[in-house]
Amino acid sequence: MSNIPPITCLRSFEAVARLGSVTAAAKELHVTHSAISQQIKVLEELLGATLLVREGRGVRVSEDGRLYALQIRESLGGIAEATRLIKTQPKASELVVAVVPSFGCHWLLPRLPRFRQAHPHVSVRLQASLAVSNLNRESVDVGIRMGKGDWEGLDSHLLFHDETVVVAAPHFNAGALPQSPEEIVGSRIIFNMESWQPWCQAAGLDIDVPRSGLCSNDSNLVLQAVRLGQGIALERRSLVHDAIRRGELVQLSDYTAPYPFPYWLVLPNRERSPARRQAFCGWLSDEVEAYLNELNPGAADSEPGL
Repeated sequence: MSNIPPITCLRSFEAVARLGSVTAAAKELHVTHSAISQQIKVLEELLGATLLVREGRGVRVSEDGRLYALQIRESLGGIAEATRLIKTQPKASELVVAVVPSFGCHWLLPRLPRFRQAHPHVSVRLQASLAVSNLNRESVDVGIRMGKGDWEGLDSHLLFHDETVVVAAPHFNAGALPQSPEEIVGSRIIFNMESWQPWCQAAGLDIDVPRSGLCSNDSNLVLQAVRLGQGIALERRSLVHDAIRRGELVQLSDYTAPYPFPYWLVLPNRERSPARRQAFCGWLSDEVEAYLNELNPGAADSEPGL
């Protein structure tokens, strides 16, 4: 490793090359202008190459310097990622559960106290993200995903199929809620990223609902806007079932549409925490069965078991 220059020199040069300014690099790294200049001078002497060309009161990155900066940036990024992964390694008693934020917030979290009560020795870490990350690389024990269940390197088990329903706050439009499909599509709609076409077909409407007004890719924001009475929304039943039962939201129509991506329990191929993972999977299977029986008694019998 004798060919590796001091990390402080590399960070200083990468910052100058990226920002185009010694002053800006010094500000970002919380050091003085002269410290940055000295670090780059040391680096140039070690390399025997000119990295920065002084032009008046500024600097320009040389061609050798530009290529070197790109390689340094990639390497520093790899070091940062390796550091992040080691710092986020789960503790011995933790069970790491990766979940889509909306499902974690509206379906999993309200039920989680029952798992913690049954298994008080297990600490649960919810890792919420919209990104489809590499669960093996992220040291995740259990994942809950939406999709086709064909993720490479993961053992996938179907949890349940979902459907979309139209919901509103009870006080929306001063309590005069739309009732017919025509009234619903003519109302103020808060859009997520899903199409209204399947629901319209189920409701017997041959129209294209124009996407206008408020739209978000996060169902948490959509549902909060609905709760505030800002409009109606077409959302997954799994996210609104409990709120409807509590009277916080109202289902505006009996028409529903199948959601194309079911929920899956996904298990990385690793030996870590098998007992905690087995306990969680068993608990989750019971919760899914209870949920499906709430929706339609006997419906759980049609879903594959875990």
